[in-house]
Amino acid sequence: MFIDSVKLTLRAGTGGNGVVAWRREKYIPKGGPSGGNGGQGGSIHLVTDSHVLSLESFRNKRLIRAEDGMPGAGNLQKGRNGSDLVLKVPPGTLVKELATGKVLFDFTEENQKWTICEGGRGGKGNACFKSPTHQAPIVCTPGTEGESIEVELELKLIADVGLVGMPNAGKSTLMKQITHVPVKIAPYPFTTLYPNLSYVQFDDYSRVLVADIPGLIKDAHCNRGLGISFLKHVERSSVLLYVIDISGQEGRDPFEDFTILQDELRAYRADLLEKPFLVALNKIDVEGAAENLAEFTRRYPYPAETLFPISAMQEEGVPRLLEAVRSIAQLSGKHF
Repeated sequence: MFIDSVKLTLRAGTGGNGVVAWRREKYIPKGGPSGGNGGQGGSIHLVTDSHVLSLESFRNKRLIRAEDGMPGAGNLQKGRNGSDLVLKVPPGTLVKELATGKVLFDFTEENQKWTICEGGRGGKGNACFKSPTHQAPIVCTPGTEGESIEVELELKLIADVGLVGMPNAGKSTLMKQITHVPVKIAPYPFTTLYPNLSYVQFDDYSRVLVADIPGLIKDAHCNRGLGISFLKHVERSSVLLYVIDISGQEGRDPFEDFTILQDELRAYRADLLEKPFLVALNKIDVEGAAENLAEFTRRYPYPAETLFPISAMQEEGVPRLLEAVRSIAQLSGKHF
């Protein structure tokens, strides 16, 4: 399951306590304090991993704790440090303070590491308090508590290309053809309920990371049809690929669909329309598509070179589209 938002309480480990102990070995008549220090509590680190595609691993977790440090022992033995806890998150993860919504960290690159909770320090044993004027101290200190924080992890996918379209426009079919990942396909709207993410690999082994965003509808920016949950994944795509149903099978106007999509992106974040884009006019194999294609081209206000008539089901025009996608992604993306 694709999970893009979770709320967690994170607690670093508490430091181990120091102890009071004495040396009483044979032939050491004076003995003395020998209480060891406690171990350091484990810290919690967040690390990005491109092989992690969502926050699913945190789905059933509410409290995550690192290991506590062990207490000291006699004979100046220091307690074992608690093991650090490393949590892997996908690139594009925002860490927000739950109470205020303030962004604490933004993971945008591979192998970024951030310590979110420091482990508590170990306490001191009585050997630390020995001095020339205080030969037999009977004091020790407890370990300090580790840091604790309540956060929300929110994922905004980072992709070279984001597929944007109305429900049932054929985005999932195109995604399946170009990436060969198992994507649910059905002859009804909203078959895609969460984003799909995968690479398109070319003959020269270059790759383009593609995100299939679930279908947007009118007023999506008002969170109609979970619009905000879907629109946020468009933000970090370097290139947008509009997928338009040019067949008009459901009585829709293809150019009106394109206009609605642009209006929703503009209402959500106006700078999204500044991203480079291409338009895939899908389902040209359906009867009546040719007339709609001619009308769309006549009304289209952008360069004709950005239009690509295709049939995702029949793979017609798809190779030409992919070459254009690779060219524009190489100029705009980072995943090569």
